[in-house]
Amino acid sequence: MSGITAHSLTLPARDGYPLAATLHRSAQTSNNVVLVNSGTGIRRSYYHQFASFLAENNFATLTFDYRGIGESRPQTLRGFSASMRAWAQQDMAGAAQWCARELRPEKFFLVGHSAGGQLVGLAGINHLVHGLVLVAAQSGYWRHWPPLTRYRYAALWHMMPLIAGAWGYLPGKLGIGEDLPRGVACEWAKWCRHPEYLFGFSHAYELQHYQNFSAPLLAYSFWDDGYAPKRAVEALLREYSSTAITHKHLTPSTSPSARIGHFGFFREQFRASLWQEVLAWLRQH
Repeated sequence: MSGITAHSLTLPARDGYPLAATLHRSAQTSNNVVLVNSGTGIRRSYYHQFASFLAENNFATLTFDYRGIGESRPQTLRGFSASMRAWAQQDMAGAAQWCARELRPEKFFLVGHSAGGQLVGLAGINHLVHGLVLVAAQSGYWRHWPPLTRYRYAALWHMMPLIAGAWGYLPGKLGIGEDLPRGVACEWAKWCRHPEYLFGFSHAYELQHYQNFSAPLLAYSFWDDGYAPKRAVEALLREYSSTAITHKHLTPSTSPSARIGHFGFFREQFRASLWQEVLAWLRQH
């Protein structure tokens, strides 16, 4: 795309672990920065077109791979130490601190897809954030799903630690995207079995990051999203109790396309609709 560069780099997580990242920016100088937090088991490259769109519109945008995922993965995941909490407190926090230190943004925004929105409070970066966009971000507790579906998920969350223990990691071919480090899979499954999800395993000071989050928040959910039904999204949004929330639940009558699902938002086909809507919201804040 003319005038847009996508520069691959390695940045340090908070504990120094090297994270693969890509900085998308235009030739114009911008004081606005967006950090895209990936969903579970999704490489940063999935968000390339969306990040390029934001860069084209003068928002420098950073994407990155969590430890154990994509180009931040070691040679083998067997014996590799990682967890969902480390993804937040080390990786997400490290990426945000890199943006603050190296890019010195006037305005800094987060876009969190699925788990990338769930983990924001655990990262402890509220003081850096001027706005948060959540896309299909939800509480993973299995009873938030419709009847029948919920029992399939309940079985998955009980089986996942056994599979990860036997293999030394969770194979992506089971339908969860990338291979997941054992610690990530086991912690995720533990959270999903608890009525309060990750909030049932968090310290008081961690919960305060959610309760005290005050930057404006725009959240999307989709009628055909089997991974993040409206009820599960609303359960997560209740934890962000101190901010103004705009929740847009798209249905067949309000959606610009017949189907979006859990992953469709970041496809190029939504450049002229949903992406423009997010861009307008970022510019307003």
